[in-house]
Amino acid sequence: MRRIVVGILAHVDAGKTTLSESMLYLSGRIQRLGRVDKGDAYLDTHDLERERGITIFSKQAIFEFGGAQFTLLDTPGHVDFSTEMERTLQVLDCAILVISGADGVQGHTATIWRLLSMYRIPVFLFVNKMDQPHSDRQALLGELRDALDPCCVDFGAPDVLEQVALCDEGLMEEYLAAGSIAPGSIREAVARRRVFPVFFGSALKLQGVQEFLEGLARYSQAPDYPAQFGARVFKISRDEQGTRLTHLKITGGSLKVRDVVAPHGGGREEKVHQIRLYSGEKYEVVSEIGAGAVCAVTGPTLTRPGDGLGLESGAGPPVLEPVLSYRLILPPGCEAATMLPKLKELEEEEPALRIVWAEQLREIQVQLMGEVQTEILQSLILERFGVEVHFDEGRILYKETIADVVEGVGHFEPMGHYAEVQLLLEPGERGSGLQFALDCSEDILAKNWQRLILTHLQEKTHLGVLTGSPLTDLKITVVGGRAHKTHTEGGDFREATYRAVRQGLMQAKSVLLEPYYSFRLEVPDKQVGRAMSDLEKMQGVWELAPPRGEMAVLVGRAPVVTMRNYHREVAAYTRGLGRLALSVEGYRPCHNGEEVIAALGYDPERDVENPTGSIFFLGGSGVYVPWQEVKRRMHGAPFLEEEKPAPEVDAGKKPAPTRAPEDDYVDWGYWDTAANRGKKKGWKRGRAAGGRRGRIAPVPQAEPREQYLLVDGYNVIHAWPELQELAQENMDLARIRLLDALSSYQALKKNRIIVVFDAYQVEHRTVAEVVDYHNIHVVFTKGAQTADEYIEKFAHEHKGEHDIVVATSDALQQVIIRSAGCALLSARELKEELETVRAKAEGAYRSRQRIRRASLEDELPPEVRERMAGIKELKADDD
Repeated sequence: MRRIVVGILAHVDAGKTTLSESMLYLSGRIQRLGRVDKGDAYLDTHDLERERGITIFSKQAIFEFGGAQFTLLDTPGHVDFSTEMERTLQVLDCAILVISGADGVQGHTATIWRLLSMYRIPVFLFVNKMDQPHSDRQALLGELRDALDPCCVDFGAPDVLEQVALCDEGLMEEYLAAGSIAPGSIREAVARRRVFPVFFGSALKLQGVQEFLEGLARYSQAPDYPAQFGARVFKISRDEQGTRLTHLKITGGSLKVRDVVAPHGGGREEKVHQIRLYSGEKYEVVSEIGAGAVCAVTGPTLTRPGDGLGLESGAGPPVLEPVLSYRLILPPGCEAATMLPKLKELEEEEPALRIVWAEQLREIQVQLMGEVQTEILQSLILERFGVEVHFDEGRILYKETIADVVEGVGHFEPMGHYAEVQLLLEPGERGSGLQFALDCSEDILAKNWQRLILTHLQEKTHLGVLTGSPLTDLKITVVGGRAHKTHTEGGDFREATYRAVRQGLMQAKSVLLEPYYSFRLEVPDKQVGRAMSDLEKMQGVWELAPPRGEMAVLVGRAPVVTMRNYHREVAAYTRGLGRLALSVEGYRPCHNGEEVIAALGYDPERDVENPTGSIFFLGGSGVYVPWQEVKRRMHGAPFLEEEKPAPEVDAGKKPAPTRAPEDDYVDWGYWDTAANRGKKKGWKRGRAAGGRRGRIAPVPQAEPREQYLLVDGYNVIHAWPELQELAQENMDLARIRLLDALSSYQALKKNRIIVVFDAYQVEHRTVAEVVDYHNIHVVFTKGAQTADEYIEKFAHEHKGEHDIVVATSDALQQVIIRSAGCALLSARELKEELETVRAKAEGAYRSRQRIRRASLEDELPPEVRERMAGIKELKADDD
């Protein structure tokens, strides 16, 4: 039996859920028809859905019809939940697009059609509500062909074969030769998106639904699947017991209980404990499932929507993104550190939800698609965690791009490290996002370094320089770079890459972008003047569409910031007769960019997390060079010719010395241990890696902040195998071994180290005990206080004064420490860091020993050397 996964999509209120009920009823899956308005629809299983009468979460139902087994995925129609709809497109074999016969092609319908085209999904159309007045079949078919595709064909028309033949040259030849077209040929044309079958009817009255099901079964095509296992994850949820469910489609081979699955391309393997086949609220547990099936599995904990398992590659980033940001207001007594892990649990289930901890503002921000989502999220948090939260009025999420082509250069060369990166930044097409490419000869930079630069470009959300908003519609190409065969590490290229992007942006003509709605506004004829005046004030662009009876129709686009609450005004001045349909169209240049930039007050040169300048080795130490000077000091040849004249030097100011070629090797023997390890160890950033300051500092340096490393002692002991084994026999000896290793590390790093040991069960200790062990500090917490509590308190109190890194493998503590803005090291990473520093120090020592050759004269006593010096002088006089 053919297995076909079909999704049902529509603009809100088009009758999508009603059609789903009719299909399930006629196929024999359910015994009675449910109603949305009565709250008993088979697929609207959540209380919030029944209460509001809309679909919020995607669900599935399995039914058989016409010799095929269909897995029907019901998706939300409301624009605020469109990301929930988009992620199901990744697993569909075909789609059902429901059109309201009373409203025609609406704003969100066009967005859905665009997504279906991008994902190359075959589409069957069902025009619903044809029992209502003013529903003209021919007029609606013409609208579908004009707004969607000319190959929309009425499969209920007498001349259907002639219409199908006009859609494809091959079909036309078959029709002319045989006078007919085989069902297999039509099926193939539908699968290739050359024909779009259209059916008309009324789902509520079961009119035309039987014919639609027959057409769906006859002309839908199941894909061919490979024998090797593959699966695509499209959803994460939790059942009533809190068990984590990974919803996926099998795209190759089969899956059995206790099988081990891993992400495509490598990653942690996880075992499948249970396989569930859901249909509505109920599910069936099976031991094995084959290709083409959609199921939910328990066991995996690291999966995310869009992940590919086995043979299946992962999906790209979603097209639809949140456009609004709200501040989450917690009730008194509820700490943000406690709430963050719970919200992260919801974030992995909801693709449109993004949780952001704003460190400077000390608040939780929630990024969403619209206002309705805030109400749903508020209810979910109360239901799931028993916490009543609120939201502020919300803000717009802006983006940035550039309007010209520039070359960005990043250089990272503190003592002991070296990397230089050259990037070409070019504006991309609207909606293209960020694209990355390589255009660099291997004679200039080895392929492995080029791929590493690409990795670093892709791993970060790059921010613009106007408002600090994310970049988009930009192509970044690696065009050059330099590495040192001895001193270059991967982390060096991370720093150089990030700086190259920022340096290029500082030269470019940046453009602020804001999100736009596409809208369809219906108002009575008498109010059309008011509507046009409002749209003019909202910076909208519109045109008049064909009227619907006594209702004038305006379609166009306008900024989200001006239109987000306009539906309330429409309802007021039309007395409930007007209708406003909105759909996120994408990002366009901001209509009041200067005003927004001034209000946000972002200064790119004061953003320490995203520096615009570079680090060069000058005067015996690493020196920060501002972005204007980087190209003058770069080591590689510029990719673009410089058109702008060199900046004038202030009178009386001595120009900074240019770097001599031989400086590449100056002082390399005196290796410093302050290695660049990327964002995870941000406490090293902003400080020159060299331990000495040159006599001439061409660019003033910021005063480095004191660096602290806090170590959760017992957590590390139990994470290191050798210490864990020793602790079972003698815990005191294990503590000493750890402290000795950290003392040696501090001697090389010159930072402050605090090792915290847990005295939680020592009731008589009323205050924490602090002792010095050689060159580090050791803290034994007071009674009833854990090491976690001590470290969290220290991090919160001192993060503004010092650069703090916390070493622990406790997952919950890591989340809290991140929320405090501190860097993290796992116990394993701490061990690797200690070993790396020790190995490099030994290597530097051996290097110095090789450079300095001992002579016999050096080993003589001082008085003998003086006599020999006198003999040399007498000999020189005789000569």
